[in-house]
Amino acid sequence: MTDYLHPKSPFLQKVVAVIQENISDEAFGVTELAEAVHMSRSNLLRKIKQETGVSVSVFIRNVKLQQANELLKEKELTVSEISYKVGFGSTSYFTKCFRELYGKTPGELLNESEQTEEKSSEAHVKNPEKKNSFKYYAFFGFLLIIPAAALAIYFFYKPTSRTEIQLSKSLAVLPFKNDSPDSSNIYFMNGLMEAILDNFQKIEDLKVTSRTTVEQYRNISKSIPELSEELGVSYFIEGSGQKMGNEIVLTIQLIEAPSDKHLWSKRYKRELKDIFELQADVAKSIAAEINAIITPEEQERIEKIPTNNLVAYDYYLKGLSLLNDETGEGLEEGIIQFKKAIQEDAQFANAYAYIAVSYYYLDVFQQQKQHTELLKQYADKAMELEPEMGESLIAHALYFMQIKEYQKAVEAFEKVLAYYPNIAWIHNFMSDIYAYVMPDTEKYLKHALQGIQVAAAGNDSIATSITYLHLSNALVQTGFLDEAEKYVKKSLAYNPKNHYSQYLKVYIKLGQDFDLEETKASLIKIYEQDTNKLDVIQEVAKVCYTLEDYEEAWQYYQKLVDIRESLHLDIYHSEDIKIAYVLEQVGKTAEAQSFYDSYLAYAENDQSIYKTLSLSAYYASKGAIEKGMEYLKAFTQYDSFQYWFVLFLDKDPVILQMQSHPDFQATIQKIKANFWAKHEELEKELGEKGLL
Repeated sequence: MTDYLHPKSPFLQKVVAVIQENISDEAFGVTELAEAVHMSRSNLLRKIKQETGVSVSVFIRNVKLQQANELLKEKELTVSEISYKVGFGSTSYFTKCFRELYGKTPGELLNESEQTEEKSSEAHVKNPEKKNSFKYYAFFGFLLIIPAAALAIYFFYKPTSRTEIQLSKSLAVLPFKNDSPDSSNIYFMNGLMEAILDNFQKIEDLKVTSRTTVEQYRNISKSIPELSEELGVSYFIEGSGQKMGNEIVLTIQLIEAPSDKHLWSKRYKRELKDIFELQADVAKSIAAEINAIITPEEQERIEKIPTNNLVAYDYYLKGLSLLNDETGEGLEEGIIQFKKAIQEDAQFANAYAYIAVSYYYLDVFQQQKQHTELLKQYADKAMELEPEMGESLIAHALYFMQIKEYQKAVEAFEKVLAYYPNIAWIHNFMSDIYAYVMPDTEKYLKHALQGIQVAAAGNDSIATSITYLHLSNALVQTGFLDEAEKYVKKSLAYNPKNHYSQYLKVYIKLGQDFDLEETKASLIKIYEQDTNKLDVIQEVAKVCYTLEDYEEAWQYYQKLVDIRESLHLDIYHSEDIKIAYVLEQVGKTAEAQSFYDSYLAYAENDQSIYKTLSLSAYYASKGAIEKGMEYLKAFTQYDSFQYWFVLFLDKDPVILQMQSHPDFQATIQKIKANFWAKHEELEKELGEKGLL
């Protein structure tokens, strides 16, 4: 374990000395340390990260925890006293951090130390006479009877209280009501709700339902227990209020969801200038009421004031309201409002960040990106002003998504999750990357599961159908067919017209009974609903190819090629090897060569784990069996690949060109064994974490 108290680096020795001088000060953080060592915050962050591999806040915390461990060994102070002595305002948070660093709680380490001493002491004492030993154990046993009986009476006869009901620390913020007769103030109440929700999302100890999920219930009349069952949360927050001139009046209520019991209520009347204090107060009060731990870093983020200019903040709230318009029609007007906010406060990092976010979504479905430079400009400015702010990191990540630098996008999104652990759509972004761009089925499934945990189901929602589709696809890709079937059915229950879920369900059934003819018939029924859906076309063609129905396969592949070329689409090049092989089988050898060439270029440029498998298929199709087998064997080093390769690998006509090789069957079995070994490992890990 790293010795944080006695580093070898002179720079770190100086930093540790400063931390120890202020070790009991709970408020001593990154900013204070930077000032004490006469460095800018950004330079300090960079220097400590470079030398230790951890952030400044983690380094400070670990110095405090190691000092606490030294104090524990002295056995002169209680755990609570040590907690406060090293600058932890909460003993429970201190215990949580200590366990994360040392793998045991302070109390467990103390007990182990005492037991070691007792054993050591007993080793130096002669055994007493048997009759004395009997008296000792009889007396000790008698002492145990009393507390045991008392505990039995307590547990069997005590009255039930609310604290006994093990409610999860999960909540949803219902849409706030505008009490003002002026309907134009709705944006203000929506913005206030968004800000309070944002504060809850910064607390790792809470599970928070997303705004978009809850928004669907704005005009639906359902009881709190009904909502609780649908959303899977234990608490609801209701809010209503209005802005009157320079005053805000806001009433907040906390409701225990299963019982519909009001636990806490407060009416706030504050001046507009105190809006940020109000937002922080609501989050901290409710977290305390449901015993959610707020770390010092989280509290600092919750209490941070984004701007001192209230006119700028008003424009910002209007921009947020427009950005959240589900039709997407408010994006350009939202940018105008965010820019007005910047005109009022040129240092307003949140506004820069959301301009960048807006530009990303203006381009997201466009083949030709129009706003890349503007997206970068505003994302960079947000990062320059607030490099550790979640919104800045989101904007930064979306820029990398825009320019297809996915590894950098992943790194930025991971930093976002450190600040906002409860944002479902960040997990969805990560899932997409690990599913399609940087294939890793284990990470894909983990993010899909984490996303579903913080994105409870909505009501008759297309978005909800896609959420369940995402999870089902992640499950089937890692071999959990029965679980995948359950979630794809949920997806179709929310949107029966979701054709992605329709054909995923078909493939799940194929995995269960492997009837290719039935699969083909089911896929053709989905194709007939809309004969221009490229994904369905290539799925039908692929099954025909596997069945060696080459004439029929070419009918579908030809349509795929025609649409792809007419629209200049750069997609489905992994299918080019099948297209080339099908063309050869139907006597179109000259046409086949261009697809072989296209596929080879695709395979050689493939940076994913599938590169060796792609090259194996190419050389097998060309009759270079030894080289094909060389690449196929190279694929045996991987285990986090998609279930479909297990299902189809030894049934693929091109791969089967190598079946006469003496190592073919053993190699195929090794690939399958790797997959199922990883599946079992993942099943155990996810089960232990309660994710599966």
